[in-house]
Amino acid sequence: MPLELVANVTIAGLLTGLVYGLMALGLSVIFGVVRVVNFAHGEMMTIAMYAAVVLFAAFGMDPFIALFPVAAVFFLFGYALQAGLINPFITRPEHTQFMLVLAVAIIMVNGLLMAFGPDARNVPVDYALDSFGIGPLLLDKVRVYAAVAAVAAAGGLFLFFKFTPTGSAIRACADNNLGAKVVGLNVKRYYALTFGLGSACVGAAGCLMVLLVDVTPVLGPGYTLLAFIIVIVGGLGSMAGALLGGVLIGVSEALAGLYFTPSAKSMFSFALLILVLLLRPQGLLGKRS
Repeated sequence: MPLELVANVTIAGLLTGLVYGLMALGLSVIFGVVRVVNFAHGEMMTIAMYAAVVLFAAFGMDPFIALFPVAAVFFLFGYALQAGLINPFITRPEHTQFMLVLAVAIIMVNGLLMAFGPDARNVPVDYALDSFGIGPLLLDKVRVYAAVAAVAAAGGLFLFFKFTPTGSAIRACADNNLGAKVVGLNVKRYYALTFGLGSACVGAAGCLMVLLVDVTPVLGPGYTLLAFIIVIVGGLGSMAGALLGGVLIGVSEALAGLYFTPSAKSMFSFALLILVLLLRPQGLLGKRS
């Protein structure tokens, strides 16, 4: 196998993995604070991908521009979903939470099938086939741009949680729910804000992902499962772990497609998951509970 080919495929997987990381970051943030597993995560990203397709078809809006209004709408949607539907289930058994969010996911998939049909859609941007040449390396422009946007979005979210009063309050709710209530924090409101932020992340990731793959309504469950793998590999609740897990999964998928067949990429993702669970159950950057 030529070394140049391996290097190109590895870098392509790394760039794609950063977009995966942004997708999984939303799931990690929601679980880390609200302690609810969003089983509709992949379906929400699929809706965002269709939103980018519609905006491009109707207004010629580039997905990198569409990212901002789509993320804003998904923030409002996530906030409303948490405040109106999920909050009453916070104290209920986990299996009822699972059934609730799973029902939402099924409604989303069938709604997309009714609206768009089963055919694949894409966004044919002018630079889709362009690349950057760095010596023997050829880097797809869309992957480079998508990776930069994903890192920028993740960095902005990290700064928000680290240096803003609202971010500090959300972290306090995650660390000590009862203590946050004692000092007067509106925990339910901060839970809804967190779910909104996680939804905004997956909305932004959908706008980026539609540049890399064609979208169909049935993509959602696969991406939900992929997000779970990434956050478990990186460490539940760890923002940096979500990006690291995304990169590792992206590179493993790319190399599996090169050395074996594209259909083998899921096998390697699960093999990496099993390896991490055996050697470091809390994830690569997770903390022991």
